[in-house]
Amino acid sequence: MTALPVDLGRRSGLADELLAFGDPDLTAGRVLSQHRGRWLVMTPGEPPRLLPARGRLHDSDDGPPVTGDWVAIDGDDAIAAVLERRGAVIRRAAGSKTAPQVLAANVDLALVIEPLPDPNERRAERMVSLCSAGEVPAILVLTKADLDPEADTLATRMARALGLADGVAISVRDGSGLALLETLLAPGTTSLLLGPSGAGKSTLVNTLLGEDRQATAPVRAGDGRGRHTTVGRELLALPGGAMLVDTPGIREAGMWDGNGGAFSDIEELATGCRFANCAHQLEPGCAVRDAIDPARIAAWRKLEREQAWIEDRRAAALEREARGRTYRTIQRDARRVKGDD
Repeated sequence: MTALPVDLGRRSGLADELLAFGDPDLTAGRVLSQHRGRWLVMTPGEPPRLLPARGRLHDSDDGPPVTGDWVAIDGDDAIAAVLERRGAVIRRAAGSKTAPQVLAANVDLALVIEPLPDPNERRAERMVSLCSAGEVPAILVLTKADLDPEADTLATRMARALGLADGVAISVRDGSGLALLETLLAPGTTSLLLGPSGAGKSTLVNTLLGEDRQATAPVRAGDGRGRHTTVGRELLALPGGAMLVDTPGIREAGMWDGNGGAFSDIEELATGCRFANCAHQLEPGCAVRDAIDPARIAAWRKLEREQAWIEDRRAAALEREARGRTYRTIQRDARRVKGDD
């Protein structure tokens, strides 16, 4: 296990948060990974330990602990509480479930990974939306830059199209761009890798760690793509003092809390449209249609429809839950009248 720094990342007011629970035996730790109902937790000055979580945490609104969480550990070596999450990247759980899945918590920066020579801008757009909804800043990282002589220009152009301040093209093979990327991973901060399978995330992690920690697989002969190797989310410490959450390849990036302003360029321009309900298609006086890439407008519409669907499903689930509580109350009152209770 790679040794972690004593502070385990940046967290202001940690001592006060523990005191607020009123239990002097509580200590702070950070979740490194999850393992079948146990959580690998690191505390300052001690090796990582697999700890259980108190049952109430499994049923809480925020769900059980996740990678990156700061937690309070009680005197019996169990996770007693999850501290407030500051910067969580949340998606709709994979499949047809209408439930959230927290990919990582307490993230300061997300690295949205796309591989060259054919980065998928629409896919990156979704990743950026997930980050924006959790108020997590993001930068675009194009891997395998040695496959495209215009990699740096493409990274800058694509980042601007996504509304991001930074875009970096890197190559683990020839080392280009890595020094620049490392300057963005400041000591004490926690960054999250987000991207598809085969984008070179594990190879990048090994390079940043300076050791072969994460499993990698050779690229496929047919299309030059890598294969998925990471199987769980894991918080790692980099030699420079930064923390990094490695994740499996993201196949589905369903919305949960909206796009968080990831399409602010469209929304700002829309205030200049002639009609308040302008769909930015054929309406006269549209301020958006000629200024924004049609593909980006289409992606924005798609995500808006998806978010509306999610909100309808969530509202329906809350209504069913309320009806169930009402029915149970009626049954309990009826039993009490009959003297069964």
